[in-house]
Formats: sequence, C-alpha cells, structure tokens
Amino acid sequence: MSKKTVADWQALAEKELKASPDQLVWNTPEGIAVKPLYTAEDLQGLAHLDSLPGLAPFVRGPRATMYAGRPWTIRQYAGFSTAEESNAFYRRNLAAGQKGLSVAFDLATHRGYDSDHPRVEGDVGKAGVAIDSVEDMKILFDGIPLKDMSVSMTMNGAVIPILACFIVAGEEQGCPRAVLSGTIQNDILKEFMVRNTYIYPPEPSMRIVADIIDYTAREMPRFNSVSISGYHMQEAGATLVQELAFTLADGRDYVRAALAKGLDVDEFAGRLSFFFAIGMNFFMEAAKLRAARLLWTRIMQEFQPKKPASLMLRTHCQTSGVSLQEQDPYNNVIRTAYEALSAVLGGTQSLHTNALDEAMALPTEFSARIARNTQLILQHETGVTRVVDPLAGSYYVESLTNELAEKAWALIEEVEALGGMTRAVADGLPKRLIEEAATLRQARVDRREEIIVGVNAYRLENEEPIDILSIDNTAVRQAQIARLERTRQTRDAAKVAETLGLLAEVARSGTGNLLEAAVEAARARATVGEISDTLRQCFGDHTARPEVVGDIYGPAYADDPEYETLTGRLAAHAAARGAAPRIMVAKLGQDGHDRGAKVIASAFGDIGFDVLAGPLFQTPDEAAAMAAENGVQVVGLSSLAAGHRTLAPQLVEALKARGASEVIVVVGGVIPRHDYAFLMEHGVAAVFGPGTPVLEAANAVLDLLEGKRRNQ
Repeated sequence: MSKKTVADWQALAEKELKASPDQLVWNTPEGIAVKPLYTAEDLQGLAHLDSLPGLAPFVRGPRATMYAGRPWTIRQYAGFSTAEESNAFYRRNLAAGQKGLSVAFDLATHRGYDSDHPRVEGDVGKAGVAIDSVEDMKILFDGIPLKDMSVSMTMNGAVIPILACFIVAGEEQGCPRAVLSGTIQNDILKEFMVRNTYIYPPEPSMRIVADIIDYTAREMPRFNSVSISGYHMQEAGATLVQELAFTLADGRDYVRAALAKGLDVDEFAGRLSFFFAIGMNFFMEAAKLRAARLLWTRIMQEFQPKKPASLMLRTHCQTSGVSLQEQDPYNNVIRTAYEALSAVLGGTQSLHTNALDEAMALPTEFSARIARNTQLILQHETGVTRVVDPLAGSYYVESLTNELAEKAWALIEEVEALGGMTRAVADGLPKRLIEEAATLRQARVDRREEIIVGVNAYRLENEEPIDILSIDNTAVRQAQIARLERTRQTRDAAKVAETLGLLAEVARSGTGNLLEAAVEAARARATVGEISDTLRQCFGDHTARPEVVGDIYGPAYADDPEYETLTGRLAAHAAARGAAPRIMVAKLGQDGHDRGAKVIASAFGDIGFDVLAGPLFQTPDEAAAMAAENGVQVVGLSSLAAGHRTLAPQLVEALKARGASEVIVVVGGVIPRHDYAFLMEHGVAAVFGPGTPVLEAANAVLDLLEGKRRNQ
C-alpha cells in the first residue's frame, strides 16, 4: 500500500471526524496503543509470518490441520457437592456430546481437609465435589470407563492425595495407570500468587510438582503432569501481558525443577499443558494464544530438546468467570459465546464455556446445557472448523500477536533477573502487580470508562431474579462424614499407619517419590486429610502475609466530584470521633479467592478508612477475636465460594460472645439475591452483591457508621 493511499485515508478520516484520527487510539490496560487502522506496514519485520501450523514456533497452531482435521475437545468443568451428583451430571453431559471430563473439587478438598474437619464446616460441597478417599473417587467415575475417557482435574494444594486416589480408583475399575489419560493441574506457583489453595511452603511444594512430573513420566505416559495456569491470574485481575508472562515463567521453573530430578527434557516436556482465561477483549485474546505458542517455543529452545513436541504449547481455555455478571444474567450467554469464538480463533485444544448463572452459583441443568451447546454450535454451524488459523495474516491480529509477545517477554526477563519465578513469587512481585491491575480495572468500571452492559450502563429496571442452584451444605457434609466413618471402620488400620509412616519417611528424607508413596497409602484407604496431614507434619503450613496495595484507586478518581464528596464525609466523620473508622476485611473458611477482598481493602484505604486486612482461612471465631482485639467498627466479610450462609451468622454470634455485638457486619461478593434476607435476619447490616461500585459500598458503610453514632 502506497504512502499516498494512506495519506488519502488520513484526509478522509480527518474530514469525517473534524479532527485527527489519532484521537481514536485505544490504550489498553496492557499498555498497547490500538490504532484505528492497520496496514501491511505494521507487519514489516515480523519473523513469525512465514510459519505454518504444526511447525515451530507453532504460532498458527500445534497441529498441522487443527480443527479441519479434528475439532477441539469440549471439556466442561464441573463438580456438584457429592460424588453421586457429580457422576450423574457427567454421564448426562457425555451422552449429550461432551468429549472429556474436567473435575471441580470443593475447597475443603483443595486444602487437604477431610469433610469432618472443624475448619471446613461451611465449605464442604460448595463450589465443587467433596472427595475424602478412594471410595469417593470410585463413585465419581462409576459407569465412566477411565480407559476411554480423558479426565482433567483442577487440583494443586492436595494434588498428591487426589492424584493417588484417582490412580487407585482407575486400577480398581480395571484401568492400569499406564492407560489413564488426562491432566492434573499441579501448578502451585500461581496458587501463591492469586488462587491461594496452597497447603505447604513453596520449596516442598515445588518438590511435589517435580515428583509428580517424575512419576507420570515413568508410569503414566498418556497423562499430562502439569497444567500451567494463567486462567486464575486473569480472574484475579492480571492484564493479558501479565497472564502471558507469569504463566510462561511458571512453566520455565517447572521444567527446571523436573530437570533437577534428573529427567531428560524430552521425557516430560511433551506432557506439559497450559490453561488460559479468555475474556472480552476479543482479538487480543486470540492473539494472546498465538503469542503464547511463540514464546514457549523460545523458552523451551533454551533446554535443547530433540523432539519437536517438546517445543509445543498445548492449551485448554475457559471463558472468563469474572466477566460474568449477576445483573441481567442472560447477557452472560452472549459474553460466553464471543469468548468461546475468540478461544477457537486463537487455536485452543480444549474448551470450557461458562454458564449464565455462574456469577451467583454453580450452574443449573438448564444453564449448563446452554453453555455446552454454545460449543456444539461453534463446531457444527459456524464453519470455523473448515480452515486452519482463519486470522492468519490479519494486519491487526498479527501486529497484536507480536506486541503482546514483546511486552510479555520483557516481563519474563524481569522475572528472570530476580532469579526466576519461584524467587519472584517469594518476593511478591507478581502478586503486587496483579493486585494493582485489579484495583485499576475496578476504578475504570466504577467511573464508566469501561462499559459493562447491564451493570454500569443500560441497566434493566425491575429485573426478575433467575432460578439458581442451591447446595444444602449441611446435608452434603453429613453424608460425607458418614462415608468417612464407614471407610475408617472397614479398612486395615495397621496398614494405613504403615503406609503413612513410609510417606512421612520419604517426605523427611528427601529421597524416593512422594506420589508413589501416597498411592500405597490411598490404596490402604488413608484419607485425603490423613495424607495431607502427614505431609503437613513434615513440611509445615504456608501462611501468607496479608498485604494491601495503596494509592491506586484514589489517584484514578482524581478530581471526581462523587469521590471528593465521599472523602469529605469520611474526613468529617473521623474528625468528630477522633480517628478514621476502622474496617476489617475478612476471608473465612477455605475460600482463597481474594481479588474482591484486596480491591475493597485497597480502595477503602485510599478513600480514608483505617483498613485491617485479615488473613486467609480464618474461622468465624478467629475473625471475631481479631476484630475485638483491634477495635474495629465494621467487619466486611468477602465471600466468593458460597460459604456465607454458614459463616456470616457464625461470625455475628462469635462477635456477640466476645462482647463486641456493636461491631457492624457487612457481606460482599458472590451473594445470590435470595440470600440477602436470610443474612439480614441473622445480623448482617448490609449485603453488596456482584457488580456493586466501590463508592456505593463505601457510602453505605459510612451511612451505617453515622447512623450508629447518632443512636449512641
């Protein structure tokens, strides 16, 4: 294209706009300036343009024929309270066209607690299936032939006992471990960054990762030993550049850990897989997957593998959970469809599509069917499977691919300069950057600089609530406890003690393989909690320090009249009582999803509240003790995993028991509207559901404080 032609366009654009088209440049959160027009000039010097699918650097896909030869795997992520309910759901989905299973576990299981442990009273069966032993795992896959089925398991903290139970359940179904196929997430570094379902400190946790890679390389040739996850980073607020860079840097450290075990890179590299989130930036998400393959090839070339497959990035994708909204929830069907198409155009190997009601609860049968059919329609009705890499050669997408790769590589190099990702995680760099990005995004949404249809614009008045799935946590826990008791009564107690002793010896000595020892303990019917506790006694528990970023939300609101009014009110309130009001932001139970809690703590601090950030995994009594000891006026309970019906009333009662009944309790997060009345009846003063603007919540909390002061 000639310079004259571009100049002609420039003149036409200026005539239409009556200004320079430069004003149409969009600066993304990643720092990429997206222009209104891309031309062939934007592709000059891009080395990857001559690449082909199936060949390094795999920008155009890891397989030569991609979906033209075989479509992506429909792998819906699901787990419903009990193994029986989950099994029934899986079997219905498989009959309806799903091709692989992806298991969601409850938070008690993630954190290595049996269902009868007192710390998990509000968590059992919430947000996933409860697994306490091989007996639960056998029920989970009853009637599902594991020799023919690929199974993905999102498990990190309790990865040793869960994978051990899966191996034994397969053997007892007649499927030897060498035949088992699927993926275990086993990605502990991102847990320390964002998701927080860790158990042990980083060093022994990395040993667990390496032992699983070692065992599966020797014993399970069809099984993927690590699924390196960027998904949870984006859900926690990471930009796409951060998601891309930190995920690949994690993968680099896992490769190093496996090599340190004495493995040859070609023994395991082809069984590593990745997991990315797909949000609403349509073209950039597709470009992100293409850039990921480009960069992973560059990283793996450092280790000089001999097999081309060792350079290849294969990925599962899931449409974004954080893009789902409680308000006007049928819009979520549309969001998910666009995100699914973006993942497919980016070249994913398997895909989960979220259901419309997952901003509030686990999906119903109705919503899960829509989510699954979204993929079936993409595969069979749109024609996207007819051509390999339909976006190849696009001026815009190829330019985005290159720019994302360059920015992500710069961040990867920054991590490398710190000593690698394990060291960067210990230093807190990724966590801090992600929390800053999350807080900035919340400010953009609250200021309506980023429009979310039905939330901060185009609101539906008098919206009718939709039916959502409700889990009877008490009934699930009682059923799990009953099965646990039967298992303990019928097993050989001496054999359990012997195998757990051998596991402890492997853990303490640093020799042998932890998974190999755990398989024997699981076969003897040691429980998930017992295996985890054995390792806890050897490795200790990891405890994170609650740190909150500051000066992010406030500067984004500079000179905003609503913000200035609120900070003025707060300053007057503080002057009247001699100190700023103190609010404690609390996370109770095993819910480690702390994006909302961190954003609120950071923003409220900027507004002028005295913020106390409570640690993760507190019991209601521990949180009440901390609140009473620190003289807080408000406790804000953040809940994203459905434990609020159990934990919020317990917190109110615990405060009363400590003589702190005057402390105001508010609850925010993923709270279904039909739970509001229940919470208010049990002593909660206000509920802030999904999508509540920070300033609205802060004004409401200040109203409660001022009302209390007037009544004193």
